[in-house]
Parts: sequence; C-alpha cells; structure tokens
Amino acid sequence: MSSELPRRRPWLLGLRARITVGFSLLGLLVSVGLALISFYLTQQQLLGNFDSTSVGVAASKARLVRDTLRGENVNAAQQLKDNFTPETGFVAVEIDGAWYGDNGKINLLAADPKAAALTDAINRGNASGRQRIRLDGKDYLVVSIVTPADKSKFTATYVQGFELGGLNKTLGTLAGSLAAGATIATLGAAGIGLWTSRRVLRPLARVSDAASRLASGGLDTRLKDESDPELQRLATSFNNMADAVQERIQREARFASDVSHELRTPLQTLIGSIEMLDARKADLPERSRQALELLVGQTKRFHQMVLDLLEISRLDAGAADLHTEPVLLDQFVSRVASRYGYAHVPVITEATWQHQPVVVDRRRLERALANLLGNAENHAGGPVQITLSGASDYDGMQVVHLGVEDAGPGVVEAERDRIFERFARGATARHRAGTGLGLALVHEHIQLQGGRVWVEDRPTGTGARFVIELPAEEES
Repeated sequence: MSSELPRRRPWLLGLRARITVGFSLLGLLVSVGLALISFYLTQQQLLGNFDSTSVGVAASKARLVRDTLRGENVNAAQQLKDNFTPETGFVAVEIDGAWYGDNGKINLLAADPKAAALTDAINRGNASGRQRIRLDGKDYLVVSIVTPADKSKFTATYVQGFELGGLNKTLGTLAGSLAAGATIATLGAAGIGLWTSRRVLRPLARVSDAASRLASGGLDTRLKDESDPELQRLATSFNNMADAVQERIQREARFASDVSHELRTPLQTLIGSIEMLDARKADLPERSRQALELLVGQTKRFHQMVLDLLEISRLDAGAADLHTEPVLLDQFVSRVASRYGYAHVPVITEATWQHQPVVVDRRRLERALANLLGNAENHAGGPVQITLSGASDYDGMQVVHLGVEDAGPGVVEAERDRIFERFARGATARHRAGTGLGLALVHEHIQLQGGRVWVEDRPTGTGARFVIELPAEEES
C-alpha cells in the first residue's frame, strides 16, 4: 500500500478561505432571499394600493364626466381638454360610438394585441376593466368605466390611463436599497467569516509554527496548555510527539558519538599496523600488495568517516563553537587550495575581495572548502576554478559568493537539494569512494556562520558550480 500523501489540487482554497467563502455565500443567500421576498411583498402592496386608488378615482371622474357631457350642445372634446385632462396619463370618453380626448392612446390601445382583453371589455360595454400596459414608451394602468344610464338615457365609456412612472421609480429605489443592503450584509458575513476563521484556526497556526520550529532544529519546542478540552488533547499529543522525536534524535546522536569515539582507539591501532605493512610492501608478493593497497584505501575512508561522524555528533549536540575573525578571502582561499594539493586551480577574484575582509570562522570555512574540492576531485573530474564575487541577498544585504566549479556532468535538478543530506549520494557518485557526509558537513558549517550553500550549473561549459554564500561585513 502506498503511503504517498495526496497532492493538493492548486485550484482548491485553503481552510481559512473556505470558511470565509462559506460565510459569504450564506450571507449572500440569506440577504438576497430576504431582499427578493421583501421586494415582492412591497411591490404587490404598492401595486394593489395603486390599483384600488386608481379605480376609485376613475369611477368618480367617470360619473363627473357623464354629468358634465350629458347636456345638449356640449362640446365634449373641449370639456375634456379644459376640465378632465390630467397632468400625467391620459383620458378618453366614448359617446355614441365616437371617441373624445386622447384618441391617439385609444388607437394604440386598440392596436396592441396585449390589450385585447381590455379592448374587448370596452367594446362590449362591460361595467369596468383594467390592465397594466406599455403605450408609446410609458407604462400605464388603464381603467375603463361604463357609466350607467340615467333618466336621460345618457351613457358614456370613460377610459383613463394612470402613468406608472412614479411607482416604477419608487420600486427601483426600493430595489437599489435592498441590493445595497444585501451587498453590505454579504460583506458583513465575509468579515465575520474571516474573523471566525482566524479565531478558529489560531490554535492550528500555533501548532504549525511549533512544528516548523521543531523541524528547524528547535527540539525543545512545546505547546502551552489550552483551556478548551479538545485543543488540550491536540497540544498534549503534539508535546508527546515532540518528546519522542527529541528523545530519539538525542539517543541516535549519542549512539553515533559513542560509537565513533570508541572506534577511534582501535582504528588508530589498525592504521598504525597498516602503515607498517605499507612501508614494507616491496617485500610482499604482487597479490598481497594489491590487497594491502585496497586495505589502506578503505581504512583511510573508514577513518575519515569516523572523524565526520564525530564532527556531526558535536554539531547535533550543540557543542559547536564559532571563532570568527576578519579574513581576506582571496589569500585564504589560495592557501587552502595549496594546502590540499589544488595549487594549480585558478582563483578568480573580484577586486573588492582582494582588500575587503569578511568575518568568518577559519577552521569551518577551510573544512567546507576542502570538502568541496575533494568532492569535485572524487566525483566530478576535479575542480576547474574557484571564484570570489559579491552580490546582494533578498534583504538587500551585501554577501560574498565563494564558488567551486568542476568538470563533471553536473547535478540534475531533482538532486540539488538532496545531495546536502547526510549519507546522500548523487547519481554520478553512487559507485565511487566517499563517506556520504562531506556535503552535509559543508551545509552544517556554512549554516552555522549564517550562510547557505547550493549547487547550480556552471555559467560556461559543462559541470557543476557549488556556491557558498556568506554575509559580508567590513572590518570595523
């Protein structure tokens, strides 16, 4: 069964974002739902009131128009124009088949198929009718009233259109207000969701920070007690895990240190005996000389591994001390290269670093540089050149780059971080001699001085370039 963790899909939101979005959607749904219900109920109430008022006004005016127009020799058109034309809307009256007033609107009403029911009611002489309809670009409530015959046998069909512009404007203002309210409610819900997510996830953030410190080497990192029982269970479990990790790491470090220390005495005796045999190898048969040479090489490798393990044990135990001093790196690098048999390797230095000292730990930097040169010799065809140059880090601080370039095939992208782990080997070094601790020690020594180390492709030609970055401080 595979233990690989599922990959996080890049389009998925984080937990905090999902809580915030959930609150926002809930606020949006509730506010929009309430806004729609409120708008619908208010609209029906306003339209109902408008319809009732308009029908009452139309009925009253219809009787008044009948009383005004039933006399003889009455100019119906003039009377309607002078006395019954409203400021908004329109009025028309049908008497004995003839229409007076706003005949244009009546013609539009008759021609509009949507008003067929109202037109049919007017033509049939129904007592009353009403319909909302759009005429000539405006919305109207059209009411028709047929006045009953009186003693003079006079009847009239009164039609009045009440313009809905004011009501529509009111409803539009209401819709805008409700939309603004829904927006504010949604933003408020999003704010509450963000505040809630931060409060809810704050304990997880503390656990995450503690785990990061633990992973960075802070083995004494522990979580404080929580008042909530569920959170206390989490804190207790984390602290128990941290205790177990710290105990295991310390036990392994003590074991490696004890084993390495105990191996030094018998190893020194073995090396002394082998050196005596090596001094007299000319007296040995050919096959014995070959076996002795193999034994000498493996013993030296074993001795170097013990020394590396002791050094790493001291680093893990926190017993490493820094002894820093200003150093001119140009001269220092040349002396270290000559001391370890690489005097032929050119040192390319920017003019600044021939005169500007850098505060470093001599012993640790020498060990790191020697390991990089040895790594290039054993696994990459030998060092080609050493470079010294200046740069700026992410914070704009001045740093110095010490580069060791080799003639090998380079390091593939997937292995560039892993080769600095303990006992890790690159693809080109798996079948060659070495302890597997050289680059790990380089990383430890440089990190202890506030620097970092990485590998990249050579700027020119094939091969790899191992770069040590150290903070550059001028001598005060």
